[in-house]
Amino acid sequence: MDEAGFLTGQMLIAMPGIGDPRFERALVLVCAHDERHAMGLAVNRPVEGLTVPDLLRRLDVAHAIKAPADLVLMGGPVERERGFVLHTDDYQASDENSLMIGEGVALTATREALEAMAGARNCPRRSALALGYAGWGAGQLEAEIRNNVWLTVEPDEALIFGGHHGAKWAQALAKLGVDASLLTSEAGRA
Repeated sequence: MDEAGFLTGQMLIAMPGIGDPRFERALVLVCAHDERHAMGLAVNRPVEGLTVPDLLRRLDVAHAIKAPADLVLMGGPVERERGFVLHTDDYQASDENSLMIGEGVALTATREALEAMAGARNCPRRSALALGYAGWGAGQLEAEIRNNVWLTVEPDEALIFGGHHGAKWAQALAKLGVDASLLTSEAGRA
């Protein structure tokens, strides 16, 4: 956590036995966190069979789509019809709607960002499209961390933008020196 105790720009790793199937083995990038709320996007939950170009075509965003055939991500259970573009900070929306969330990473939720993903102009070096988000009320995320529901880790581009979604959870744990195969959802009593 930063000196204020907030986790913006950090990643959350769901611990086994989280108790919510929507977050089993989830890896969530915290996009905003303050004393009132927290908001993040799961970066390892692809929507099977739905690619970014497919969704952009459905939204009639661009006619000449150059975006890679990356899978769209399910960012979280809240407002699943709402789209968010995570991207490298080499792209900034002209109307300054980008929110810097960490070293070299920003979040934009505008049609302009979708057009940039499609390669129309000013395309970010790396990007991911997520539907929905994860949200927490005042003090809720902090309480979950105290209860060992989540571990935190510094993000990197492979964890945020990499295409091997099934491996990201274990890769994030490995950054902390934890072998995912040794974790269990069983709790002990002392």
